[in-house]
Amino acid sequence: MKKEYDFSKMKGEKNPYASRKKAIGINLSHEVIDYFKSLAIECGVPYQTLIDLYLMDCVRNKKKLKMNWVAN
Repeated sequence: MKKEYDFSKMKGEKNPYASRKKAIGINLSHEVIDYFKSLAIECGVPYQTLIDLYLMDCVRNKKKLKMNWVAN
C-alpha cells in the first residue's frame, strides 16, 4: 500500500444510488421513534432505514390503513 495517492487526475463518477431516495422532513411521535430505534438495535440496522424498509413493504404489498372514526 502506498503512503500517498494522487487523486488529481481522477474522474468524478456520479453516485448511482443518489437518486433512489429523497430526503424529507417528517414529524413522528416519540413513541414511534423509540419503537423503531429499539427494533433497529435488535436488527442491527439504522432506525431510519428500518422505517423506510417497513414503508416499502407497505408499498409493495399495497397495504392500506383501515380506520374507523367514532364521533364523540
